[in-house]
Amino acid sequence: GTFTIRLLQISTFQNTSFVDTQGLALLEDIRLASLDKHSLKIHFYQPWVRPVLRRNDWDTIESLIKIYIQQFNHLSNKGAMQKDVPYPFVVQCVAGCELYPNRTHRVFAYMGYNGQDFLNFDVDNVTWLLSQDTDFSRYIQAALQNYTAFSEVFEFFFSDMEVLVHHGKAALERQ
Repeated sequence: GTFTIRLLQISTFQNTSFVDTQGLALLEDIRLASLDKHSLKIHFYQPWVRPVLRRNDWDTIESLIKIYIQQFNHLSNKGAMQKDVPYPFVVQCVAGCELYPNRTHRVFAYMGYNGQDFLNFDVDNVTWLLSQDTDFSRYIQAALQNYTAFSEVFEFFFSDMEVLVHHGKAALERQ
């Protein structure tokens, strides 16, 4: 069948100096891992997830995530200050990949602002599209076009999705 991996991020910007970021990785509805909001380390929920990749690969992913979160928070705060966005506000991101039985896949990414659609990623054209046409959304859209940390995390993580699904088949079948 078709399997979907989702990476979820919720960042609550309380003010210009405090951001609370939470992250969760899911294979279908199976919790794979979460992000410790203080250390930005990955916590694994399934015993088969960590062995899927070499230790160096997980270290690379953690490092890329830390860079991504720091840049994302900086970018969002900078845009909020420049565009007079009131605090607090919440940004939600979901990125994922659907793996089809014929071994093809579809990658997706969406961003929400205070619970509303904000931006979505057009994979075919490698561009961010506006869901809301505001000064803040246009600022974030323009910044994300040049934002390599997002695409690096995305590419690195989803390149090994087939291996993750293969190792998670038993858990998926139990459901």
